[in-house]
Amino acid sequence: MDPVALVKYTSEPEEKLRHALELLGGLGDLKPVVLIKPNVCTGVDRTGLANTDLHLVEALIRILVEHDRELSIKIVESDSEAKYIDEAFKKFGYVELQDRLRDSGVETSLVNLSNAPTIKVRLDGLYFEDIEVPSLLVEEKSFISLAVAKTHALTFVTGTVKNLFGLLPKKGKSYYHPHINEVILDLNRLVKPDLCIVDAREGLEGWAGPRRRLLNMLVLGRNSVSVDATMARVMGFDPRNIRHLSAAEKQGLGTLNPTVLGEEIESVAVKFNPPSRPGRNA
Repeated sequence: MDPVALVKYTSEPEEKLRHALELLGGLGDLKPVVLIKPNVCTGVDRTGLANTDLHLVEALIRILVEHDRELSIKIVESDSEAKYIDEAFKKFGYVELQDRLRDSGVETSLVNLSNAPTIKVRLDGLYFEDIEVPSLLVEEKSFISLAVAKTHALTFVTGTVKNLFGLLPKKGKSYYHPHINEVILDLNRLVKPDLCIVDAREGLEGWAGPRRRLLNMLVLGRNSVSVDATMARVMGFDPRNIRHLSAAEKQGLGTLNPTVLGEEIESVAVKFNPPSRPGRNA
């Protein structure tokens, strides 16, 4: 069984996150270092929904620390064409969150992957034969992908699979756009999340909007494809028709038909319009 928890996000995020984790059987075994990869895709978030909700990041960290006070937690993201991450970390409250957690004794740090030490890894992937990535990505760690529910002109939807695109240290990531589906599959083979979370309070049509769709949901699971397939169905899409998800299932990264715990998809689904216009993105 490859379960995905689907819960309504109608009150405090920590309460709902705890409920979803209970449905999955808890956090599981965590390594001493935990990397959290939110989706911070832009420095100008006009909708307030293009980036992962900071309150959800903080709620997750509180649950992690309750599980093991000795964890070293690193929030990781890179520069992109739509932002410099050091500026975005400050603008969207991550620096304040880091300082507040440190003051309470929680070992927390913000990592700009564009400035981190790198290592070359042999991958023999769909796009990369060798890949230059920040070395902490291939060290012993647990990894959590914390994404946002959106449509996307290049990948149709963006969720926890596409979220790993931000692990590439290169700022000019549009270089990879012609082969983005292969690129994100390679990254998901290299870095397999231990937990995948979609922040689906509201979904966006387009990577930064402008149209918003009220969902009030959280989607959690252990496998990125299973989580994103569930997210796609909540958005009214058939994941079998989404190229990178269909290909990722064949790569063993999850299933397009997971067991869904909690809410029934049919009772919470909201019909999104498919993406139609390409645009600059993270």
